[in-house]
Amino acid sequence: MSRLDSSANRCFVCGPSNPIGLQVRFRLDGEVCRAEFTPAEIHAGYDGVTHGGILFSLLDDVMANIIFLGGERCFTAKAEVRYRQPLPVGTAVRLEGRQQRRKGRLALLEGKVIRADTEEIVAEASGHFMVEA
Repeated sequence: MSRLDSSANRCFVCGPSNPIGLQVRFRLDGEVCRAEFTPAEIHAGYDGVTHGGILFSLLDDVMANIIFLGGERCFTAKAEVRYRQPLPVGTAVRLEGRQQRRKGRLALLEGKVIRADTEEIVAEASGHFMVEA
């Protein structure tokens, strides 16, 4: 199956075939997975602040795409997120993901959501991902 025919095309965060998805385009830049996103009003939790679930979805995908863009599939086994500050809707962010280490099928990854205007970290996560055999 080619990536164009992949079931990941329906992914809520990055799937180009998901009409209600976030439509984020991830890319590898050396050993870092990167992307950009600007939340809209439909991504709000309350009072014009981006919902934490949207932020975690972005973090989960920027981590998983390190593996996926490298040609393998994986799934989240365990993740921990830390929210550092609220993100107002309409505020552009940069997403960064890195692999910390890998042993066999288990990959330890980290992700960050960084405000584009101030370079402040909005949220960050670490996760254990199982690479499919």
